[in-house]
Amino acid sequence: MAVKKKVEYPRLKIKLVKSLIGRSDRQQATVKGLGLRKINSEVIREKRPEILGMIKKIEFMLHVEEIGNDQSK
Repeated sequence: MAVKKKVEYPRLKIKLVKSLIGRSDRQQATVKGLGLRKINSEVIREKRPEILGMIKKIEFMLHVEEIGNDQSK
């Protein structure tokens, strides 16, 4: 059986820049799913298709920056 090679994804720094007040439940759940809590909170996530889809749904509330693989979580 072949061994799968682990894919190294680039990393994204995601920052919440707009308030969750008045947002739909789905938008709030997406923000929570990304691991963000308050305005100006930041997380580092891999640039995977599921993360990119979540970002696309609420991109007007976020600031996203791509960083290298060498930084740790």
